[in-house]
Amino acid sequence: MTTDSFYDRVHQVVRLIPSGRITTYGAIAAYLGSKGSSRMVGYAMNNSFTAIPQVPAHRVVNRQGLLSGKAHFGSPTLMQQLLENEGIKVIDDKVVDFKILFWDPATELDF
Repeated sequence: MTTDSFYDRVHQVVRLIPSGRITTYGAIAAYLGSKGSSRMVGYAMNNSFTAIPQVPAHRVVNRQGLLSGKAHFGSPTLMQQLLENEGIKVIDDKVVDFKILFWDPATELDF
């Protein structure tokens, strides 16, 4: 599988995350059959800002609910602002109620 096709598959999954929910790099990697490739999912998220249709990259956080990708949003607060616009509370760069808001593609998607 080429990097581009992996990135495209990651972007497709991320586009399915409902507003007001979050998932993790690892959950996406596991869903795509690439458990242990969380970092590659992160690279795909960093590459998502020019993708069409848009990819809601702000809905992907690390396994602890931390906004580990916030540096790639052009503003240090933009990722948090986007999440808060969807009703997700963030304190100290961490999603509050992470376990409640967690969206697992392995259980939420049928394909």
